[in-house]
Amino acid sequence: MASQLFRFAQIEVPWPFGPDDGRYVVRRHAGEQPEHVLVLATLGAPQRRLLRGKKAKNAEPEPDPTPVPTGRATIIPAGPLETEKDAARWLKDADGETEIEAALVVLNRALHAHRVALADPHAREVGRDDALVARIGFGVGEQVAEGRWAEALTLPVPQDRRQRRVAALRPQERVAALLSGRDAALACELLVLRARADLDAGRQREAALQLRVALDTALAELPAWAERGDLPARIEELSGCAESADAVAVTALERGLDPDETAEVERILGRLEAALRARTAAGFA
Repeated sequence: MASQLFRFAQIEVPWPFGPDDGRYVVRRHAGEQPEHVLVLATLGAPQRRLLRGKKAKNAEPEPDPTPVPTGRATIIPAGPLETEKDAARWLKDADGETEIEAALVVLNRALHAHRVALADPHAREVGRDDALVARIGFGVGEQVAEGRWAEALTLPVPQDRRQRRVAALRPQERVAALLSGRDAALACELLVLRARADLDAGRQREAALQLRVALDTALAELPAWAERGDLPARIEELSGCAESADAVAVTALERGLDPDETAEVERILGRLEAALRARTAAGFA
């Protein structure tokens, strides 16, 4: 690895959570060849343990901002590049956002493992919007593992479809409505978010199980807002999805999902997300 060239994606995020610094070999199953090497390093501010004290102390009237550490995750696919020319061609032709999206799946797998190992329900995963810096590039093995490179590109903050969709639904207006009691956060909304997070992270079985509960809950909660727009038709559509959602969830209890079953989870989840957007699209007067 020392003299071979490897491509990488690198993400820097606020880092008050996550596994310890170090190198982690990522395999799908024990005994298989490695798929990635994940390198984690804390940057930018003192570690929290160095800021802790034993006693409370007087607070300054105008305190300085508390330093917050950042973390750098370097995700290195296991297969080396053949030549420097191949590496330069890859960097020129690569879709940077696609590379970062794939890298986030690997990073979030580590954060998910950390949450499970610590039994900490508050540990969370990260998304593209959390990235302070996102890079792709290539370099010699040890160079890349130490967070350096031969050539790299820093990517701009994307203006993606999800951001445009969120903007169209006036999220700040809904925050005010929720805090003032003019709207209610439904239980199914949180369940849908969990299902989406699992599906985006490649945890298809968990997504299928979350989806069944989310759909059942939505069918119980949404009729109270049936006067809004085309929500009655959407509720009827969701009712027609219940049998398929149950079947996929039962399969998920027994084994992993095949591509067609995963696509069905994606389809039903998309329709459920659309129904929830329809409930809030008319505003909160």
